[in-house]
Amino acid sequence: MAVTANPFDDPRLTAIGLLAEAFEGLMAKTAPAFAKAGLSQIDFETLIRLARSPEQRLRMSDLAAQTNLSTSGVTRVVDRLEREGLVERRACLTDRRASYAHLTDAGCDRLKEVLPQHLADIDAWFTGLLPEPQLEALLDALRVIRDVVRPCATAGVEHAEVRSG
Repeated sequence: MAVTANPFDDPRLTAIGLLAEAFEGLMAKTAPAFAKAGLSQIDFETLIRLARSPEQRLRMSDLAAQTNLSTSGVTRVVDRLEREGLVERRACLTDRRASYAHLTDAGCDRLKEVLPQHLADIDAWFTGLLPEPQLEALLDALRVIRDVVRPCATAGVEHAEVRSG
């Protein structure tokens, strides 16, 4: 990519700026549905990752990697969700040092409560704005970038390409 004479007009700055603006805008548009369901963005991300994982569970370390939280950060989130009955911890039978976060029926119900509005918001503010070929190209490009910058984002998930996203 050619760099222009004005260093502030660099298309790389434009690319990262547009990505950040789009992401922040989407988060702002989807936040009301989460708030109405009594969830924060990270609560929802944690619950949906568990829901989309085999047996609706992930090792705490894998959940931390997928959500980009520290181990102590994911512990605090899971503690809060556990107090609300949305998640429960289960011991790992093969490794005493590890434990799983497991989605409860109440957690699944909370997701089902918020999901219709969240999907409508995604359609209105993101996927519905792009023709199918453009959306597929964007998703492919985002996976390439994600796999480089967050290689552990699909940790602990079988068939990551099908379930991630």
